[in-house]
Amino acid sequence: MNLTIDIGNTCVKLVAFDGTSPVEEIRMDSDELFKLNDFCEKYHFRHGIYSSVTNLSDEFKHAIEALPFPVMRLVSGVTPIPIINKYSTPKTLGTDRLAAAVGSFLSVKDRDILIIDVGTCITYDFVNSKGEYLGGNISPGPTVRLKSLHAFTDALPLIERKGSVSEIGDTTEMAIRNGVMHGVEYEIEGCISEFSSKYPNLLVYLTGGVQLNLRISEKKCIFVDKLIVPKGLNYILLYNIKEQIHNEKNNIK
Repeated sequence: MNLTIDIGNTCVKLVAFDGTSPVEEIRMDSDELFKLNDFCEKYHFRHGIYSSVTNLSDEFKHAIEALPFPVMRLVSGVTPIPIINKYSTPKTLGTDRLAAAVGSFLSVKDRDILIIDVGTCITYDFVNSKGEYLGGNISPGPTVRLKSLHAFTDALPLIERKGSVSEIGDTTEMAIRNGVMHGVEYEIEGCISEFSSKYPNLLVYLTGGVQLNLRISEKKCIFVDKLIVPKGLNYILLYNIKEQIHNEKNNIK
């Protein structure tokens, strides 16, 4: 059994893997370390891996170090991975984006893949059929857009992302939510259409915690997978374990 720890901007995602199959997922806040310990007591983990897009507290670092099995950290541009990273500044690439690229490509192989992750930010990442990660784009997510409208105007209120959406808003709240959510959907639809025109064999992986209503003919090529980042982390862990065993057998340091 392997443990993956995906530390994002809003929560921490723990997933137990048996080989390449996810067994259970739980979410926790960064200060709920008891959940990490309880999860590790439930399963007999042999190895683990974690990635983070935030600065970890000393308490969290110590909790990971205290686990009774080895836990590696994914470091972009440093940790060996089973795809080719062609990002010009590999050490600045978010580990969640890198893991998603690995997870999506190794799940299907030999296909051009666009990964769209809708969260605090909307990230677009592309891996070609050769297993080469070429890069991507970053855009503000729905909540960031809502907060920006409130922060940079005097009159617009701060509203929640979740709520009813219509074609035309008949209140300020509806107008804001409509504008933001439809804007996100139109942006994603346009990106998928553009990539599909250049890569006819394109597969799209859609992940993140935001539900969208996409109106595009390419729906048949879209896979919704909320575990694509943990799957990528697990693939990277398995790859490094295999490399370590190979090096030990051949006395390679």
